[in-house]
Amino acid sequence: MTSVTRLSCLTLVCLYSQLLGSRAGAASSASTSLWGKKLQFRARPCLWQLQRGAAVPELEELTACMLLNRTHGSGWTGFDYKPPGGGPRVLGLEGTGTQTSAWLFGERHDLARGLKLNEWHAVCLTWSGRARRLRIYVNGANEYDAAVSPGLPRRLALSGTLTLGQSHFINAGGEVQPVSGTDLLGEIGLFRMWAREWSGEQLRGGSCADGDVVRWDLSQWKHNCPPEPDHRLQCAWSLYKVNMWTFKVNSTEPGNCSLSLEEVTRNWLENIFPHNISVHNILVSSPSRNCGVVDNSTALPTQQHQGSRTLPNPDSVQCFSCEFYVEVDPAANVQDVQANMASLLSSSFSHSLTADPDSISVLPVEFLPAVTEPPPTVSSRAQTETNPTQRPQANPTNTSTTGDPLEQNKTLVKPDTFFRVNLTLRVYGSPTNPKNSIKEWVKKQLEVNGTVIVLNLLIKENVGRNMEQHNTTRLMISQSQEKQYYCTFHVQDYSQNSLAEIETFITAALTSGYETDSIVIQTMDVAIKHIVPANCLEETTSTFYGTYIWPEAFPQVNQEMGCREPESERAFRLCKLDIETDATSWAKPDMKQCKPLVIISDLENITVTTGNAAEVVDVIQDLVDVQLGESAELSSSQLDTVVAKLREVVDVGSITPAVGADIVNIVADILVSKTQMAPLAGIVLNLTDRMGNNMDFQDESISITAPSMALAMINIDENQFSGLTFGASFVSPHLSPQVFFNPDTVDELLPDTNATIRLPSELNNFFPSGERNTTRVQFQFYGTDDLFQDPNITNSTQSSLTLNSFVVSASINNSRISNLKDPVVVCLSHHTIKQPEDRVQCVFWDFLKNGGQGGWNGAGCETRSLSAHETSCRCDHLTHFAVLLDVSRTHISGAQSLILTVISYLGCGISSIFLGITLLTHLAFEKLRRDYPSKILINLCAALLGLSMLFLLDSWLSSFSSYSLCIATAAALHYFLLASFTWMALEAVHMYLALVKVFNIYVPSYILKLCALGWGIPLVIVSLVLAIDKDAYGSIVPEESAAALQSAEQFCWLQDDTFFYVTVVAFLFLILLCNAFVFVVVLIQIRQMRANKQSTSRLSSLHDLRAVVSLTVLLGLTWSMGFFSFGPGKVFMMYLFSIFNSLQGFFVFLFHCLMKENVRKQWRIFLCCGRFRPSEYSNWSRSATAGGRKNHLVNCDSGASDNTSSVRKVSDSSTGSTPGHHQGA
Repeated sequence: MTSVTRLSCLTLVCLYSQLLGSRAGAASSASTSLWGKKLQFRARPCLWQLQRGAAVPELEELTACMLLNRTHGSGWTGFDYKPPGGGPRVLGLEGTGTQTSAWLFGERHDLARGLKLNEWHAVCLTWSGRARRLRIYVNGANEYDAAVSPGLPRRLALSGTLTLGQSHFINAGGEVQPVSGTDLLGEIGLFRMWAREWSGEQLRGGSCADGDVVRWDLSQWKHNCPPEPDHRLQCAWSLYKVNMWTFKVNSTEPGNCSLSLEEVTRNWLENIFPHNISVHNILVSSPSRNCGVVDNSTALPTQQHQGSRTLPNPDSVQCFSCEFYVEVDPAANVQDVQANMASLLSSSFSHSLTADPDSISVLPVEFLPAVTEPPPTVSSRAQTETNPTQRPQANPTNTSTTGDPLEQNKTLVKPDTFFRVNLTLRVYGSPTNPKNSIKEWVKKQLEVNGTVIVLNLLIKENVGRNMEQHNTTRLMISQSQEKQYYCTFHVQDYSQNSLAEIETFITAALTSGYETDSIVIQTMDVAIKHIVPANCLEETTSTFYGTYIWPEAFPQVNQEMGCREPESERAFRLCKLDIETDATSWAKPDMKQCKPLVIISDLENITVTTGNAAEVVDVIQDLVDVQLGESAELSSSQLDTVVAKLREVVDVGSITPAVGADIVNIVADILVSKTQMAPLAGIVLNLTDRMGNNMDFQDESISITAPSMALAMINIDENQFSGLTFGASFVSPHLSPQVFFNPDTVDELLPDTNATIRLPSELNNFFPSGERNTTRVQFQFYGTDDLFQDPNITNSTQSSLTLNSFVVSASINNSRISNLKDPVVVCLSHHTIKQPEDRVQCVFWDFLKNGGQGGWNGAGCETRSLSAHETSCRCDHLTHFAVLLDVSRTHISGAQSLILTVISYLGCGISSIFLGITLLTHLAFEKLRRDYPSKILINLCAALLGLSMLFLLDSWLSSFSSYSLCIATAAALHYFLLASFTWMALEAVHMYLALVKVFNIYVPSYILKLCALGWGIPLVIVSLVLAIDKDAYGSIVPEESAAALQSAEQFCWLQDDTFFYVTVVAFLFLILLCNAFVFVVVLIQIRQMRANKQSTSRLSSLHDLRAVVSLTVLLGLTWSMGFFSFGPGKVFMMYLFSIFNSLQGFFVFLFHCLMKENVRKQWRIFLCCGRFRPSEYSNWSRSATAGGRKNHLVNCDSGASDNTSSVRKVSDSSTGSTPGHHQGA
């Protein structure tokens, strides 16, 4: 029967038009809503206060939210709540430009964050008196979370006064008066208050539900300034609660009408509402004919009846209160829904019902009332309240408002339909994975319309049957490619079709066949059985995550509950249908998102059993993660508790791979933290070893890796064992190692590995006897030495030994391996490159050493150094192996080496810049390069610049891994080093001739001859090295080991010691020896000249000191420090060597360019202007020009009798500034 037919039982006799509200009246009834509007607070007074009738109840917890937009940077008040009669502020929100503050019972809680100007901010304040907790949320983020004082009240004062936008006080007359000074200059929207504490997740959900204590409705507020519309403040929502008074006109001939008032109301609402609005949970009161004055204080507590009407025919009209819920799909703006629904309910239709427009209240709500039967997907909480952000199913309940059963045509919530399907298939072809192809075909055939789910699919191959030959296939496939499979699975259907229709669909889908280029599937038999599995009954579980009461659930429904901690997360549990028995049972709860309610010390109260071992490990993992997240390490007591409980898990029985992986992850997490593992190292190593022996896995081998740690187990056939190699590759402490097995035996490191261990075939003699015993070989790799702290090495300041490799071990279950004739070969890469003077030693971890604490022992192991980057150990037993490095003759630590490298690169970079400036200056100014010393200086600067630049670029050029490029780079670096020292020697020779042999000496083509020597001698030496053995040049860190030694940089240089000592060390030593001789002679000359002077001023002494330092730099005497870098002062001398020699170019610029008067004058002439520019024809310029016409090499006109000081002569001669010591080019 249609709804129109039902309504025909209530014939419309007389419905007065004055009873029906027009659309204009509906609009006015909806105008009290403030949704889509804002309160504007400007300079003029604007007071919004809560009406006395809308009193705030006595609350134990609350949530208050508002939208706030500050338009000026002054202090502001969001809202202010005070107890009746005034008094200290009970609740409030205020702030300044730099902070936000919340008031609670007279205490202020400051949040060190201000709200930006001209931006809307969603600010929420939540409080719980029971939990004594206050939280502040800004734009969904928890910005403040603090425990309040225990002495504060636990309940909010009843019927207080509330104002928005400014603080207030109560005057003697009991009236609310604003407090000036903290008025908000800005806008407020959507102020709401609820009688409970919302969680962060619920607030982030952006609920549009109106408050249940204070609503965003004009009827609850008293104000002296109107609200203003703002299209930006729109909130789309789907769930609404409607209250109203409804008028019903009775028929004069009622007829045989069996519909209840609730059903009549439902039919009326379904007719006037569009299809996107669904009606739920209708509640109606008993009809009354006294409609002249309606008292709706109980039926409509949130809306007072506005005005009464006198009905012309009271006998034919009845009125009743009506409450119902609607769901709007899709969600629409609240203000639009309120206006449209009020208009629809109060408009005039050809039906017997209409609503009083002044009584209509449409409120957005958090959720629809829960149904009595659980829907297919249920969301409940461990607590009694419902999540305000969830949207439960909108199905009607199975009882009416009076408690009577619904009519038979009402839709009930019921479980889905289930079938068990047995399928026999014949498969032709050679697919890569036939079972996967069958699975895809079954799902594709049945899940095509979205109302069927295939569950618990099992596929088995029938290998024992003789299959008949079928020629129906179009593929020419041989008999050997034909196979038969048996499938069984469940089908879940939620289409609400009949059983016959569903069975017909399943049969048709599975008998249609399937064919591709690689496979043909034909159905031989289909058996379908309808099953009715029982529900999973309510069950209470007590876990480490708290106590949960799982409500009754339909089959294959994933029940959802709120976590105890944190409340924002969810726990899940599936009511699982078993494929073997067709029965249902609760699956293990999924508590991954929940936090345990226990701490590490509570683990001592837990008894480990075979049934809860996996759960205990999960809890330990969670507790360790939480502790390491809050602190960088576990305390000794926490570590003891964790290790002890893991030992219980390992000892309780066999370990699954999943549990084993969790244990390895726990140990790895502790290892990479700052926890001190040394006291329990032996226990942990024994724990991992026993875990590997007790692990139950089906495959031949299994590997478990975690950061800095790896375990690998392999079950071997002792009759076929001929040796085995295990390898591990490790890149970073934060990454898991890569492990592999190799049946071939190797005696050196394989490519891209850091450790290998080869087991000989002789181990066959040590395998456990007995047919039931499984021989298992276990390998372990440790990328950290935290478990291997030898007190003799780590705690001794005198020890020169250090661990120089990763740790690798091998063991065989229930066997002690020792005294092997064919040794175990262990190859380990070095952390630090072995220097020629270093010594390496193969060692094993001796658990009995150092009083049971453990330590390294070299007994039974032979060391064979394969290269500077790896060592091979040959040991006669199995245990944990490593390589120690003896650095007793090495005094440069890694940190010091890094500092020296940085100093060298930085100094060379600075020198390159200033050498370039020096060269540019002398080449640009022709007057500066007229004398021989300046020309020699130019060549020296060019050689030093080439040396510095090549040193800086060497590592980058070598990174190209080009053989020829590396040789060319090394040869060029060698050449410029020799050229630099050659020009230093030529500088010394010229200085000797100029200052000691002070006779006129003429040397034809003097500079050309010096250039031939300065650039030719190095060229000859480098050419001879290349001719004899070009491979003498190359990378000092070979490319194949550079990947393993990630901290080592390749550097192209002389790698042959013989060539290095002959062409570098000896050459430099001879030049420095000669330069030192010249330096001493010059110093003697200076002393003799000073002895002839009558008086010595302080300025003259400074000139002498400058001359000495200048000569030291020019002659390269600082390089001699390298020959004295040995003994206790080695490190100090190396620092001096790096600083002075890398900055040699800078010192050349300082003493021979910046501090020279003629250079500064040239800079001023050509680079300055105005009064800073000297005369171009100064006395110096004329003297320099005159001096340039002399033809002799050395002129002694300015001898000792000259008024110039002796130091000035020496320094000027060395730098080329002495007048008269000029030679034309």
